[in-house]
Amino acid sequence: MDDFIPATESEKEYMVQMRPSTTFFKDGVKRLSKNKVASISFFVIIFITLAAIFVPMFWPYGYEQMLGTTPGRPADSSFNNLHPMEYSSTELQLMEQGEKVFPHLFGTDSQGRDYFIRVVYGTRISLAVGFFASIIVLVIGIVVGSISGYAGGVVDIILMRIVDIIYSLPDMLMVILLASVLRQTLDAALVGTPLEKIGSNIISLFIVFALLYWVSMARLIRGQILSLREQEYVLAAQTAGAKGSWIVKKHLIPNCISVIVISTALQIPSAIFTESYLSFLGLGVNAPMPSLGSLASDALNGLSSYPYRLVIPAIVISLIVLSLNLFGDGLRDAFDPKLNG
Repeated sequence: MDDFIPATESEKEYMVQMRPSTTFFKDGVKRLSKNKVASISFFVIIFITLAAIFVPMFWPYGYEQMLGTTPGRPADSSFNNLHPMEYSSTELQLMEQGEKVFPHLFGTDSQGRDYFIRVVYGTRISLAVGFFASIIVLVIGIVVGSISGYAGGVVDIILMRIVDIIYSLPDMLMVILLASVLRQTLDAALVGTPLEKIGSNIISLFIVFALLYWVSMARLIRGQILSLREQEYVLAAQTAGAKGSWIVKKHLIPNCISVIVISTALQIPSAIFTESYLSFLGLGVNAPMPSLGSLASDALNGLSSYPYRLVIPAIVISLIVLSLNLFGDGLRDAFDPKLNG
């Protein structure tokens, strides 16, 4: 009968102070918000992304606009190679007449194009390539890793041997060779298609990622599914007559979601860095569209006179890659159950 005695006031206060119910995602977000480095990196990524999207909408100069060139008139060379916040002689005359001239924050390049908007467009291209390349890697890695881990047996052996072969190839050499060959092949194939404006170099870059960079994701997903497929809920689903594809979609992949998110966040900076050094070697985006790597490559010609043209894209690349890596580390610390003591 003592179990049915009404609770005292102190016991009621204890029940009220108990931790409210929560979920794995809420716990992870709470731990992530306490990580100051990861939070700052996240806001840096958001700021750079929003700037790359919205700044070109109101910036008065275009990324391929050669200032001082008018059809039927000789080009005005005073717009070429301006230093940061410097005006050309033509602009100075307009300012003396009372007209407002928008400044060149980073100066202009050797062809009279505003360097700031080219850096912004280069950042947009690099972020877009990193994001879409990571999506391609994610999709292929999940499909191959899920099939290999759940099917097992001969299927697992064949797929993992393919992964081992790709792992044995020298990454940088294969990327350069494939990008060179695919660019020549795609130049003729894209003529007259909607993809012609995107350029053969970007398409070849996505193909390179689809061919080479999915193996790490596939191995990771395979390892997770090998451990999860032995759980009781998978056995219960199999006993109920569920198909393997349904079990993978409804049970196994959702339980790998934290690992998938973390790996994708760490894959994006790798894709950006790959695009940057390919553009630096001349295998990236097609001119006149800029990329951070191509901007750094073009800056080598006037390195002694205009070193800031190399420093600015290098700082932007470093900031993006560092922020994404730190944010990915924060995601891993927050959402990986093995790291939560």
